[in-house]
Amino acid sequence: MARTNVLTRTPQERTHEGAPAARTDDIQKLRRSVMACLLWESEFYEDGESIAQRIAELATTLPPEVVAEIAIEAREKMHLRHVPLWLVRCMAPHGGRVVGDTLARVIQRADEMGEFVALYWKDGKTPLSKQVKRGLAAAFTKFDQYQISKYDRDGAVRLRDILFLTHAKPKDEAQAALWKQLVDRTLPPPETWEVLLSAGADKNAAWTHLLLDNMLGGLALLRNLRNMQQAKVDRDLIREAINANEFKRVLPFRFIAAAKHAPDFEPELEQAMFRAASTLDKLTGKTALVIDHSGSMNEKLSSKSELPRAEAEFALAIMLREVAADVDVIAFSSSAVVVPPRRGFALRDALHRATEWGGTLTEKAKQLADSRGYDRIIIVTDEQSHQALTKPVGKGYVINVASAKNGIGYGAWTHVDGWSEAVIEYIRAAEA
Repeated sequence: MARTNVLTRTPQERTHEGAPAARTDDIQKLRRSVMACLLWESEFYEDGESIAQRIAELATTLPPEVVAEIAIEAREKMHLRHVPLWLVRCMAPHGGRVVGDTLARVIQRADEMGEFVALYWKDGKTPLSKQVKRGLAAAFTKFDQYQISKYDRDGAVRLRDILFLTHAKPKDEAQAALWKQLVDRTLPPPETWEVLLSAGADKNAAWTHLLLDNMLGGLALLRNLRNMQQAKVDRDLIREAINANEFKRVLPFRFIAAAKHAPDFEPELEQAMFRAASTLDKLTGKTALVIDHSGSMNEKLSSKSELPRAEAEFALAIMLREVAADVDVIAFSSSAVVVPPRRGFALRDALHRATEWGGTLTEKAKQLADSRGYDRIIIVTDEQSHQALTKPVGKGYVINVASAKNGIGYGAWTHVDGWSEAVIEYIRAAEA
């Protein structure tokens, strides 16, 4: 008879490059899949469908309150739009009242209501649950005429469809009148750059008007610098707009993307990044900032982006460089090197040239940092290392900027997921 009293061992999980991965619970797995996720977009090691499916499986097994907390953090701290909606969709069948409350909170642009319903119907039309209707109805009351008009676009789900589906109640007579215009299709068009330019207005005059009246948000301003240049808008006016904008809810890498397309405005964009960093509390002591320069980091962020994932990482490094009082930067791939002491866009350029786009020998970089003596080591990486990561000499942080299933930066290391400036606040809070 075959023996049955046999010790069985759980197989060791590994990174995509073969290093032993840390054992993590389902909450940690969901966080690392979500906090740097551009929904449905494939990454170097995993396709977008696999990442979305893993998020769905985890979101349906974890308590709704936990999933809600992660969705809110992804929207409000990491400034992600679609993955928070997907999280709510996945917990909708079993989440109870948490679903409605979370949906109303993570919807922060009027078009996200239609995006959510499209996600809800991704695998075929089904009736919206009571809590989904409640959340959409609550979200609808947050938007004024400008926002409703701006995002009343053609699509599978229009804003008027949301009203019919949810039977939302207006909060006052003015909103009731606005919604009637929406239903009757009599909304006046908003005065946005899209409307002005599509209506055939002179491009120079349209952009000038928008800048003078401060009608461009931070992201719209960054994305359209090249268009303004091509329209021969006064450069001093553009510079003034960059200098005056607070760039709220703009991810750090957007400045690098803007500078790539409109290099004439690099000085102003660099100062905007410095202003953003100046609002963050400083990290005292001596810091090693260790930047992943492996081949996987040279993959594009998304199918529509010209920016590699490394640029998001470099932008985060620029901000970390500003908040650390005494910092050295180390880049690593198959080798590890100390980067010249640059800041701003000069640091971006130095990181590009630092080493080849090779393997992911994270431990080699960590050993170089240990040999130089630091109070803390901050590693920014996708964690798909060839090597396990040993305990740091001082404080150790791993910032994960991808959504791969497994990683190495746990245990003795404080693990942080995401690529917004919020990760800097996590480090500060961990040491407070």
